[in-house]
Amino acid sequence: MKKNILGLVALTAITVSLNAIDYRVEKPDAWTAKDVPSAIKALYGEISPAEGDIKLKAPKVASNGGAIPVSVKTDIPAKSIAVFQDANPEATVAVFAIPEGTSADFSMKIKMKKSGAITAIVEGKDGKFYSKKISLEVALGGCEG
Repeated sequence: MKKNILGLVALTAITVSLNAIDYRVEKPDAWTAKDVPSAIKALYGEISPAEGDIKLKAPKVASNGGAIPVSVKTDIPAKSIAVFQDANPEATVAVFAIPEGTSADFSMKIKMKKSGAITAIVEGKDGKFYSKKISLEVALGGCEG
């Protein structure tokens, strides 16, 4: 019985990994875009995201611009979530494909050289796009602090 369960788990893991999207390969211009609107356009095309039920969190003041904790969570049935920032030369931070049956709840640490804004875009399974934007201050020293 254990062998069958382990085999099923392994098959599920292989299926999920085979269906993963490599956004760096599929949408390379999103990773070199110098501003958030250009990065969003390179990733998703011409979209007009609506305000959505997205919880985007980061400290209001980051004492260390080299390791800013950021979390994004939504109950919107999502196909993908992308995170952007406007303080560094490249705007795209991360893009997550959301496998079926997976909750959209991610945490990461990002670098920002100076104060700015973080934007999250949720691509809904309904074909609509949703956004949330927050601003934060980076203490003197930016990524060096």
